[in-house]
Amino acid sequence: MFVLLTIVLLNRSNTPWIRLSAIIIGLVLGSLAAWFSGKLVPQPLPDLPLVSLPIPFRFGFSFVWTAFLPVALIYLISTLETVGDLTANCMLARQPISGPAYISRLKGGVLGDGFSCLIAATFSAFPNTTFAQNNGVIQLTGVASRYVGLYIGAVLFCLGLFPLIGAVLQQIPKPVLGGATLVMFGSVAAAGVRILAQAPLDRRSMLIIATSFGVGLGIAAQPGLLHLLPQLVQNLFDSAITSGGITAILMCLLLPESKTQMLDANPPLKSDPIEQL
Repeated sequence: MFVLLTIVLLNRSNTPWIRLSAIIIGLVLGSLAAWFSGKLVPQPLPDLPLVSLPIPFRFGFSFVWTAFLPVALIYLISTLETVGDLTANCMLARQPISGPAYISRLKGGVLGDGFSCLIAATFSAFPNTTFAQNNGVIQLTGVASRYVGLYIGAVLFCLGLFPLIGAVLQQIPKPVLGGATLVMFGSVAAAGVRILAQAPLDRRSMLIIATSFGVGLGIAAQPGLLHLLPQLVQNLFDSAITSGGITAILMCLLLPESKTQMLDANPPLKSDPIEQL
């Protein structure tokens, strides 16, 4: 709670550099408070090499068909999530959310996700995707420059080469990290609501949203619902992301748009050139 209040109060400051550094200052002050209260007890660092270089295909190369379908579905849902995150990013950065520039940004983002996952698989790392928390950081700091993203990427690359730095950062107490991420996750939810507010929510849209939310939240709240189904089905739908995303896709296919909705989305061009101007 201390970290959360610190970040909120600093974010309301009139000084730009204080607003930009609100998250870092909150983490530092939270860690100091945890240290003085005895919640943070520094542990001896493990015996790690000074520099760790990634090795391609360190654990070999193989293809498991039983894992292909669940991972493919997760990648499909992750692509849909990326589109939503990039749309929220455009809105926060005051960029257009329609037209060729918007489509170009979506194509670049999805392609970047795929390429980064390819590199991650080559070096035996976890797959990655566009993080919605970045939109929360943009909303808190007001900075949406892509150059900042490049600088942060270079910093993360260097951190990956020095394992000792990661070992030090892992000693930050979870309540401190939780207080910082609580604001960002809340900002992500607010950005999602803002995206939904941009589209007309008719009965069809409300049914799709309600059904996908209900299925996804139901699976997350009651993971034992699928324990009697085959293992393949459990692997496919045991995640709220896959179950809710697949439900939304199926509902979009089962409930086609009416002609009125299609005309509203694609209004016909007027025949008179003067009227068009």
